[in-house]
Amino acid sequence: MTYCVGIRLDAGLVFLSDSRTNAGVDQVGTFRKMSVFEKAGERMMVLMAAGNLSISQSIRELLSEYQDANGNTIWNVQSMYDAARILGEAVRAIHQRDAKALSEFGIDFNVSLMFGGQIKGERCRLFQIYSAGNFIEAHNENTYFQIGEAKYGKPILDRVINTATSLDDAAKCALISMDSTLRSNISVGLPLDLLVYENNHLAVSRFVTIDEKNQYFQMIRNSWGQQLKTVFEGIEAPVWDINASASNLTGHQPSASAANTHSKPVMVAHPDKTAGTSTMGSLQSFAEQRSNPHQH
Repeated sequence: MTYCVGIRLDAGLVFLSDSRTNAGVDQVGTFRKMSVFEKAGERMMVLMAAGNLSISQSIRELLSEYQDANGNTIWNVQSMYDAARILGEAVRAIHQRDAKALSEFGIDFNVSLMFGGQIKGERCRLFQIYSAGNFIEAHNENTYFQIGEAKYGKPILDRVINTATSLDDAAKCALISMDSTLRSNISVGLPLDLLVYENNHLAVSRFVTIDEKNQYFQMIRNSWGQQLKTVFEGIEAPVWDINASASNLTGHQPSASAANTHSKPVMVAHPDKTAGTSTMGSLQSFAEQRSNPHQH
């Protein structure tokens, strides 16, 4: 498996990928997931892939030389949209060639791609391409894409990233997102590839391969965990008031006794006055009924 994130900003683009392809007990595979297609001063395009490695490598190789019916390639089209369309055609060409044979061995045609960059004369653009060759584009409402193990690194991106975010802050956020994924999923691993592209530069601006010795990433890993723990410890634990009135449940102020005693937000444990039992008692009764479906 893998984790890749691409971010489109007013200032440019940020791409980050890991390099792990499998993580068995006695076999760990490492392959680069990021490829750059560049003609300095004219176009700069980045491809990242997740899914079946043999499929993604075949697509990457075909893309560099693929021509559509009109003779268009990623090297001569005038828009990133057309470049993404050609990538989609390359995906379908590999599917037509290999999908049936793979299926006979019980292997699905599984690949997810992220493709972004800039062609002279237009803005930076970012696309996510699916196994069928169709794609969507990142817009201001959703300015980043993830492929692979996306769920662990998503919360920080949702809280921080918008189109006005600086390239350096976006790179920092992407690395924190990756660190969260590395800590929670063994199928994602170092080294990482980080590419930061400055708008209108039309060549790779900044690129680095990050391993376990990278000082900045080690600082991210250590300080982020410590900062999270500090913030967590600074949030009050629940304070229970089992005698509070029902009005507390609808957002009214706590009872006078609770306010005087605690002077802090109160977690109300509200009695179920209609049933004559506590809410927990009602839940336990329901659980007992569910456990014996023949009981009436």
